Amino acid sequence: MSKLRLIYLTLAFWGAIHPMYYFAQWFSEYGFSLGQMVAAWHANAATSGLVWDLTIAAITLTVWIVAEVAVRRNWLALVAIPATFCIGVSCGLPLYLFLRTRPLD
Repeated sequence: MSKLRLIYLTLAFWGAIHPMYYFAQWFSEYGFSLGQMVAAWHANAATSGLVWDLTIAAITLTVWIVAEVAVRRNWLALVAIPATFCIGVSCGLPLYLFLRTRPLD
């Protein structure tokens, strides 16, 4: 595995684990209420801006993944889409780059 691929994989793991630490803290304090979490995401203009920034980035990444998979036929790269929306862009983007740079047979 190349050093670049290893960096992408490391960033994907970090992007999955680090944000989940904060989500786990939030859930332990407020419970598993997604409604309350969404309300917290829009607590003020700064957090709303960040939520929209990440939402647009996630949608853009999804369009890029689908477009590239259609051309390259790298079907495994599609797993980056649920990673992006279930975990976050911090995991989905480096995971996609890791999968995109694998040698195709």
